[in-house]
Amino acid sequence: MTHRFSRRAKASAAALGAALLIPTVAAATPAAATTPAVSCTSGKAGLAAKLTKDITAALANRKSTVAIGLYDRSTKTTCTLRGTTAYDSASTVKVTVLATLLWDAKKHNRYLTSTETSLATAMITKSDNDATSKLWKQLGLTKIKGFLAAAKMTKTVPGSGGYWGLTQENAADEQKLLQLVTAKNSVLSDNSRAYIQKLMGQVVSDQRWGTPAGAPSTVSVHVKNGWLQRSTHGWRVHSLGTFNGAGHDYMMSVLTQDNSTMDYGVTTIQNVAKAIHKDLVPTTAQTARYVPTSRPSEAFVATPAQ
Repeated sequence: MTHRFSRRAKASAAALGAALLIPTVAAATPAAATTPAVSCTSGKAGLAAKLTKDITAALANRKSTVAIGLYDRSTKTTCTLRGTTAYDSASTVKVTVLATLLWDAKKHNRYLTSTETSLATAMITKSDNDATSKLWKQLGLTKIKGFLAAAKMTKTVPGSGGYWGLTQENAADEQKLLQLVTAKNSVLSDNSRAYIQKLMGQVVSDQRWGTPAGAPSTVSVHVKNGWLQRSTHGWRVHSLGTFNGAGHDYMMSVLTQDNSTMDYGVTTIQNVAKAIHKDLVPTTAQTARYVPTSRPSEAFVATPAQ
C-alpha cells in the first residue's frame, strides 16, 4: 500500500506541476525576521518593565537601526538591544584609543608624555581627527588588539589601512569599555580611569549631544560621540555616556545607522536617552535636565572612496 500510494502521489505532483510545488515551497519559507525587542532586567521592582516600555516607545516609528547598552550599578539594571550587531565606530573609537594608550603606558610603568597628553586632550574634548591618527599610528594594531583582548572586547575589530573610524564595534563591547572606565579593575589604573572620565567630562558644548540628553543636573556627565555617512546604511550616529550621582552610577551606549540625516540619528539617540534618564533617576519638578545644543557637531572621520 505504501509503495502504491507513493507512486500515486508522484503522479499527482507531476500532473499538477509547478502549480502544486510553488505554494508548497512558499509555505516552507520562514516569515521575515521580526524586529528585535528591547530586553531589560533590574534588581529594583518594576524598573525593568518601565524601561522596556519607555525605550520601546522612544523608538516607535523611528527608521534608524538602533543598538542599545545600559547598565546601572546601583539598581543592577541592564537593557540591551542588538547588543552584538556591528557598526562602523566613527569617532566613538577615540575612547578605545585613549584607553589603549593608558593601558600600554601602565604596562611600561610610565606617564604620558606632554605630546601624548596634548593629543589625547584634543582627541576627546574636540574630537580632533589628526590627533587620533597620530596616536593610532603610534600605538599600532598590535597594541590596540592587545588592549581589546585585555578588555574582553572580543567582537571589536580595528579599522584597517589607518581608517580607525571604520573600526567595527558593538554595544555590548562598548559597555565593557565604559564599565572599565568607571570602576576599579586590573586593565586600567585608577589614575587612567579618572583621566578618561575627566576628558569625557570636558567635551566642547556642541559635541555634548546624544546620551546626555535629559540627564538630571544631579548627575555628572561624560560623553563621546561620533558620526559618519556612507553609501550603505546612510548616516551612522553614535553616543557613549557615563553618569554618576544622585545615588546612581550608570553607562549608556547607543549606536545607530540607516539614518536619513545626521539630525535624524541625533534625535533617535536623544529620545532613548531622555527615557532612560527619566526612569533611572526620579527627580522633582525643580530639578533641571540637560538640554543639548540645537546645532550638534562632531568630527567627520575619513573613509575610503566609495
